[in-house]
Amino acid sequence: CPMGNGCPGRGAGGARGGPGPGMDDDHAGFHFLLQNHDRIRRNVTKLPDGVETVTESDDPEVAAGIRKHVAAMARRLKEGRPIHARDPLFAELFRHADAIVIVEEPTEKGLRVRETSTDAYVVELIQAHAEVVDGFVARGMAEMHRDHAVPKKPPGGPT
Repeated sequence: CPMGNGCPGRGAGGARGGPGPGMDDDHAGFHFLLQNHDRIRRNVTKLPDGVETVTESDDPEVAAGIRKHVAAMARRLKEGRPIHARDPLFAELFRHADAIVIVEEPTEKGLRVRETSTDAYVVELIQAHAEVVDGFVARGMAEMHRDHAVPKKPPGGPT
């Protein structure tokens, strides 16, 4: 679980899921999206300096959840408050948060996000993270329980 203390079941949020015991809003939003992963579609375009993603849903509640989750994760990166830190890739991504630029653009049914960096290693982290998020969309909770590899640092790089 992203909280690092086991995964609570569905909370009092009803059939779609909601906050479980001890979950803050960010974790609850993450779980909501995982539980509704089959209502999400996502397109990732790799860029030389990162990725551009479009993540959307025809369900207005899920679309709002996507926007809220991305804003929360961008805020956590800026504040240095990791989520899902037991996963090596997420821990490494948060270690390099100051080298990531995130630009969000709402779409009719979700969000377009451009994540970039001038650091070649951080670009690798951003692109690996995008692949993991694709796994969350495809497999939901099952993907969350996997550990994700950290890309190798390029030789002689500044990081």
